[in-house]
Amino acid sequence: MITAHPSLLRELIERCETLRRRLAADNSAETARRLEDAAYTLCVITATRQLDTALFVARRQIAEAMRREQPLRH
Repeated sequence: MITAHPSLLRELIERCETLRRRLAADNSAETARRLEDAAYTLCVITATRQLDTALFVARRQIAEAMRREQPLRH
């Protein structure tokens, strides 16, 4: 399975989380549109359909990438 680079995933996670908080505070149409765009992008990249699922999958992919780069030592 092809996955996005961890830095891109981190950026999209942060963008979605920031926009969610902003939307809760200002409830503006512009913020809602930006969140929808960021969520759509993250869902496409993670092959999911719901933002919460996309966030979960993206975090898992980041963790897996980190494990591959730094294998456990015995």
